[in-house]
Amino acid sequence: MASAPAKNHDYHLVNPSWWPLTGSIGAFVMAIGAIILMRSLGGGQGLFGLKGSAVFLGGLLIVLATMFMWWRDVIKEAHGGDHTPVVRLHLRYGMLLFIASEVMFFVAWFWAYFDASLFPSATYALNPETTNATIGMVDRAAATGGVWPPKPTADGTFKATFDPWGLPLVNTLILLLSGTTVTWAHHALIENNRKGLIWGLTITVALGLIFTALQAYEYGHAAFKYSGHIYGATFFMATGFHGAHVIIGTIFLAVCLIRALKGHFTPQQHFGFEAAAWYWHFVDVVWLFLFACIYVIGAGAHPGGH
Repeated sequence: MASAPAKNHDYHLVNPSWWPLTGSIGAFVMAIGAIILMRSLGGGQGLFGLKGSAVFLGGLLIVLATMFMWWRDVIKEAHGGDHTPVVRLHLRYGMLLFIASEVMFFVAWFWAYFDASLFPSATYALNPETTNATIGMVDRAAATGGVWPPKPTADGTFKATFDPWGLPLVNTLILLLSGTTVTWAHHALIENNRKGLIWGLTITVALGLIFTALQAYEYGHAAFKYSGHIYGATFFMATGFHGAHVIIGTIFLAVCLIRALKGHFTPQQHFGFEAAAWYWHFVDVVWLFLFACIYVIGAGAHPGGH
């Protein structure tokens, strides 16, 4: 039998895989399930005779299973020697582009917040071509009182902003500290210090969990609600989206910790950990902007939230 031709290039030609197909199917099912779920809220009719979250959860499980299996195959490729310097460089390019796309997500939330905070008394038409000025008009002053932070509402949907120098400051310090510990773990790995790598990752994961727990506590004691008020909507969307990224990043680093305990990663080849560290630093930087813009600048002269 003729032997396979020798590989004379540094690129990795991946084997045929089902995972792009199953991931697409899972994402499609999850999107349809989200529509069904939202149409079912408040006693709605649902869609296609279906109600509830079963379809959404089914799609989510397919996506999670695909992620696990696909990344498992990537780890096998790395251990098999397929991640040459050229391949690792291109993996880094891919991670940088992914983080750039995440930046644009946060730009949308910041844009929504600044649009409301800088123009609290704006009046504009939803459709600029509307000829009847009484149709499709938005009077933001009616929702904010013409100032930012808004005036307290009679129905209790907004009472006061958070005091930025209380729990938000503590959470900021926790997240900044986690950035130093993940950097410690990275330098320990480069120096082939396995003990430092494991301890650095362990502390970082623990700090991520503490941050999430404190933010959940903060949400539970907010003096405003998500629905019914523009401040709550913009605040919870921006900080909540960041909180979701903290949870994802914590899971990312926890997987790296498990791999480190199993002896994975070398000073020469550790892209999986490097990608997790980049992602975590991105989460750190975004939080600094959130803290400065929403918690500090947006607190107003008389913050009073718990």
